[in-house]
Amino acid sequence: MKYIIDLIEDVREEPGKQEDFVLTAMLLKKHPEDPEKLTYAGESPLNQFYLDDVDRKLIFKIDGSESRITVEELIPSLLILDMDMMMYRLKMDVNADYDDIDVIGFGTSAEEKKYILFIKM
Repeated sequence: MKYIIDLIEDVREEPGKQEDFVLTAMLLKKHPEDPEKLTYAGESPLNQFYLDDVDRKLIFKIDGSESRITVEELIPSLLILDMDMMMYRLKMDVNADYDDIDVIGFGTSAEEKKYILFIKM
């Protein structure tokens, strides 16, 4: 499980300019022959994000729209949060069947200009 503060720290630690990187969800599934390993199962750009103050989480949504979240759009809105909110969990709503999925890690693809949030189902 990752938190807002983890995301901010990871973006700061990544070398290079990433403001125009598009946030992307990458789905990982258990390998059929070795459940300890995870395999790539697809990806999709993230379209929306919002804070849920009741359940203390930052939720990213995939809704199939043409909108895309960039690092430049996301990070400044997170940096102004108070310390309590920095500990909100990172969650993802993929579709009606798969909502409230934990973000388990981060990555980047400089060639494709993607900042990746890993999820597992």
